[in-house]
Amino acid sequence: MTKNIWAGTAWITGAGTGIGRALALALAARGMTVVASARTEADLASLAAEAAEGPGRIIPVPLDVTNEAAVQAAVAHIETEAGPIALAILNAGTHSEVSAQKFDTVEFTRVINTNLMGAVYCLGALLPAMRARRSGRIAVVSSVAGYRGLPTSGAYSASKAALIALTEALKPELEGEGVEMTLINPGFVDTPLTRRNTFPMPFMIDADEAVRSIIHGLERDRFEIVFPWQMSILMKLLGILPYAPFFAVTRRMVRRL
Repeated sequence: MTKNIWAGTAWITGAGTGIGRALALALAARGMTVVASARTEADLASLAAEAAEGPGRIIPVPLDVTNEAAVQAAVAHIETEAGPIALAILNAGTHSEVSAQKFDTVEFTRVINTNLMGAVYCLGALLPAMRARRSGRIAVVSSVAGYRGLPTSGAYSASKAALIALTEALKPELEGEGVEMTLINPGFVDTPLTRRNTFPMPFMIDADEAVRSIIHGLERDRFEIVFPWQMSILMKLLGILPYAPFFAVTRRMVRRL
């Protein structure tokens, strides 16, 4: 019998806006109980109201993922009040341009704490119960920017490269215990976060298209879900280039900034 991956409770971080919000609505539309976390309570309240008429429901749980104790408390609360977490999508993230000319260690730390350590704290809270149940799926949202280091994106690329490596490392360790890992690598998606970028963003798609790609990949049990396909091909080619041609490309990117 085929397992229904949309049964049970889902937890989505970074669910107030963008991909996370669109995912929460899509999973609730499939009948799931979705626990939505973000720092802004007003965004979560409007999200829950938007899903009120659907077959599923969205439960707001405000959370700052950079606070490890708060993450532990949130996961314990979710499992008690909404049931065991069957699917966790670790989507909370931020971006800040950090260049060599304006190397801001405070901003660098903020990006690493949100993108990397936020996911690490969530994993630390989720894994014991999932391993004990021998079931569950954790999807980590990284980025195609994690394939190579890109100009002005040192902090962002570093955090996303670390997430890719972390998810790759955990997959074979956990699959024998019934816990599945999925890696989601978006290209440019039209969200409030990307609208702050000052550089060209080729092949941009909207959040609904991103969600369709994620759901398609989850249903087919793919380890890596990457989109859009044009950006995927471009960044994977960039990822295998030797350093000489790679730096020839990124020097051009610097000149266009």
